[in-house]
Amino acid sequence: MAKECCCGGVRLIYACSGASDVGKLADSAARELANSNCGKMTCLAAVGAHLSGFVESAKGATENITIDGCSVACARKILDHIGVNSKSYVLTDMGYKKGETPVTKKTVDEIVKKISSEPAKNSKKSDKRNNSCC
Repeated sequence: MAKECCCGGVRLIYACSGASDVGKLADSAARELANSNCGKMTCLAAVGAHLSGFVESAKGATENITIDGCSVACARKILDHIGVNSKSYVLTDMGYKKGETPVTKKTVDEIVKKISSEPAKNSKKSDKRNNSCC
């Protein structure tokens, strides 16, 4: 299921894909990052449903990245729930406003650029790494 990514090891990308504009942007950015070989996008719903193959893939990945549209942080919390650390990106923390952000290619490209260069917030305090996505 998982493939090697640009930096060695297995990097999995999860997006909240929520119902709001920022959820759609999180999903679109995750797909763009996967298309540019920053990692492999995989199914967050399957992890939330505790499907063993997806849970084991998350646990065995070198790195897990979550992209959430808003501060509810569903993607990060789903991985936290199974005991998996992730690099967490929250679009509303990056300045995007829920209900006010257009879902355009330009906005998606801007988010991908920010994620590719901006340090993530790790979901567990014990992990002091703070590297960018790619």
